[in-house]
Amino acid sequence: MAKDGDARRFPGAPLALSALIPAVTRTAFRRRSPAGAALMADWPQAVGPALAAVTAPLRLTAGTLTIACSGPVAMELQHLAPELTARINGHLGRAVVERLRFVQQAASGAPHRATPAPARPGALPKPVAERLEALPPGDLREALEKLGRGVYRNR
Repeated sequence: MAKDGDARRFPGAPLALSALIPAVTRTAFRRRSPAGAALMADWPQAVGPALAAVTAPLRLTAGTLTIACSGPVAMELQHLAPELTARINGHLGRAVVERLRFVQQAASGAPHRATPAPARPGALPKPVAERLEALPPGDLREALEKLGRGVYRNR
């Protein structure tokens, strides 16, 4: 029967992966806990897309989750703290977050840029429309115009 001491008896014997994982992950988990890393990766799923768009998790230490958000959002989140904590802990599967701390700064998501709306639905951008007008009438022009409208319909 194999015992735990068999690995010492056979120096060339392969080690179980579970024996190697702690040594490999120790340095990574020293800076960030596994629960904190999971929370950072799954933030939109944990809090929902609306809150994820205006907040960003910064760090999780000693049961305190630090969240970056703008001033007005921080005030709203302060009132939602018990529900938000329950939602985050429910997503993680255990009670990891005990307190929330809010830091006023912009969320680290992509900046929101307003795009100008086209003059009418299906309207092509001016440079594309000008190039299409330069083409002679026919099947090619109609096909390119249809392609352009398909490409720019949601912009």
